Amino acid sequence: MLIDFHSHILPGIDDGAADLSVSLELIASSAKQGVGLMAATPHFYPYRVGFDTFFQNRARAFDAVSEVLPAGSPHILPGAEVGYFKGISQVSEAERLGLGNTGILLLEMPFERWDKSVISEVVDLHQSGGVTVLIAHIERYIDYQKHNAVQELLNSGIYFQSNAEFFLNKRQKKTALKMLERGQIHVLGSDCHNMTDRKPNLGEAVRVITDAFGASAVDAIDTFGANLLSGEIPK
Repeated sequence: MLIDFHSHILPGIDDGAADLSVSLELIASSAKQGVGLMAATPHFYPYRVGFDTFFQNRARAFDAVSEVLPAGSPHILPGAEVGYFKGISQVSEAERLGLGNTGILLLEMPFERWDKSVISEVVDLHQSGGVTVLIAHIERYIDYQKHNAVQELLNSGIYFQSNAEFFLNKRQKKTALKMLERGQIHVLGSDCHNMTDRKPNLGEAVRVITDAFGASAVDAIDTFGANLLSGEIPK
């Protein structure tokens, strides 16, 4: 079962699915690609919306999808793509922003070189007890960072999610496969938003990985993801 750890399928809550019909198209397309579980991760930025308002909006959008979800659709796990902010490690609501009841928090890092204070805060968040940090689309930040910044997060037990697009981009494909082989990518996500320029594409990435490393590599990714969600993988 493929697990999509990053998607914007909930209707009308962020820049993802504009309405319920788009949500259902995204979910149906993902199902055809073999996806059995999707983390619905709308953007959360505390400077744009308060915690209570976000949780209310997410619940409303999640319920709207759940009420009309066709039989055989992927299981939908509510979560958030949380934009890093100073003080995040001290916020009690952080655990509620995680995927379902797992405490896994999909964290969007700053699109700039991370200084020691940012790295320290993310490590503190991860080690706080209630939250397991999963860095969203790691490939989008690596060009900004010194190697030791990324390695420090890995050494602290923090997990990395990669978008399928990383494996599909001709210029980046080689780097993506190397990172996967080195254990620097733990789980995958489509980061799908719509059915035009940001469509579900996890199945395409799986084919690239299978061609490079065999089907066992995909099985290993999915097993890791399932174990992460179930809490079987320690921090």
